[in-house]
Amino acid sequence: MKGSGHLTALLETLGSVVPLAGILLFLQLVIFKKPLQDTKQFITGFIVTVIGLHLFLQGVELSLIPLGDSVGGNFVLIEKKWIVLIIGFVIGYFATLVEPGLQALAMEVEELSTGAIPAKVLIHAVAIGFGSGMAIGMGRILFNISYPKIVVPLLILVVGLVFITPEPFNSIAFDAASATTGPVNIPINMALAVGLASIIDGVDPLLAGFGVVGLTSVASMVSVMVLGIITKI
Repeated sequence: MKGSGHLTALLETLGSVVPLAGILLFLQLVIFKKPLQDTKQFITGFIVTVIGLHLFLQGVELSLIPLGDSVGGNFVLIEKKWIVLIIGFVIGYFATLVEPGLQALAMEVEELSTGAIPAKVLIHAVAIGFGSGMAIGMGRILFNISYPKIVVPLLILVVGLVFITPEPFNSIAFDAASATTGPVNIPINMALAVGLASIIDGVDPLLAGFGVVGLTSVASMVSVMVLGIITKI
């Protein structure tokens, strides 16, 4: 039964990757009528992608999500709430550093800017914003603050920064917000938030445990915009 379950999960992963690869191949071979640069490399990469993605998803399901939920549920043992906020920041910061989507974005930005925007600088700036958003989200749950009271001021701040942030940092900020919502951050941070919300009296985990990802994305945008302003100065 267990082997059958793993095979089913592998086939599901394969079914997710095949359509994307198929569309790209169709465009390359049929629409643009261009050959593949290295067919053997493409096939090898495709197989590695399917197996790697399958193993990663299985690993997240077996380890990171249960662990994050357990840690979030044990935050109640910490009497000083500000310590929980610091822990949330640290976890969000380090989880962002290994987010593959952000790594890809940062390398692309560094290449297109010919090194003017170093990948490491961008990654750490986004990580600071994400960690800050995680701390804000944890604080919202701990103190049972309504979501609009947190989101509205952040969105007003983003709109204000848009007018004073030099390009291309505005554009990068929006892309960075999406790049942080990847396979590393989502399982860990949502599990922590839901686990925390589930042990607080009078708090609905479904209502309070979600929304953290949105806050981290907005805070990441703010941090990149601030980086752009500092760079200009």
